[in-house]
Amino acid sequence: MQNQTETGTSKNFNLPDETRPFIGHGHLDLLKFEGNAIIGKGVFEPGWKWSTDVKPIAGTKSCEAAHTGYCVEGSMRIAMDNGREFTIKPGDAFQIPPGHDAWVEGDRNCVLIDVSGYEHYAENKASH
Repeated sequence: MQNQTETGTSKNFNLPDETRPFIGHGHLDLLKFEGNAIIGKGVFEPGWKWSTDVKPIAGTKSCEAAHTGYCVEGSMRIAMDNGREFTIKPGDAFQIPPGHDAWVEGDRNCVLIDVSGYEHYAENKASH
């Protein structure tokens, strides 16, 4: 559902503009706004790992998206190509540069809101 006013627009993740399933273990919902602004909500299920569930779609060695966002629930481990690792937990805001793998920690869904890195995330390279 989209609500437009004279000064802006609101949308709801219950009716996303686009949903992209991962190979397994979750999906990405996108809300698209004017000016190429995109807000994504990733639902990463237990067992999700970028190198298993998205790498075959992306066709890259590691995730090439830069992410800026907020962790709503669950926990995700990030492993940078340079060897640095860290965990994102509920309430954490994050910024992750390109060049990483990631996986869900524990037995709960990890839900992330991202405002910078989902435009082409989990999208087949041949489609853009």
